[in-house]
Amino acid sequence: MTSRAAYSTVSPTRAEVDALAGATILEFGTDWCGYCKGAQPVIGQAFEGHAEVRHLKIEDGPGRPLGRSFKVKLWPTLIFLRDGIEVARVVRPTDVASIHEGFKALA
Repeated sequence: MTSRAAYSTVSPTRAEVDALAGATILEFGTDWCGYCKGAQPVIGQAFEGHAEVRHLKIEDGPGRPLGRSFKVKLWPTLIFLRDGIEVARVVRPTDVASIHEGFKALA
């Protein structure tokens, strides 16, 4: 399964993200990024069976403060949050197992 949703150009503030209750995954990247496009099948497969987890795809780049506040350097970057606190991070995932480790950290 691939993720067809585009990266949102509108992002929440860091305060809004910090206040999110429950499990959330922030995915930072861009629609034109080759690494991001290549990772979508793996990300989609890893998310199967995790419909209860909030998944926010957020466009990142210069002038985008949310990505900078999480010190995102490479795309795609998945940040796993529990009640607004980072519990795991996966950068440029190439396999489902690495993303599943992030889901385990959410439990």
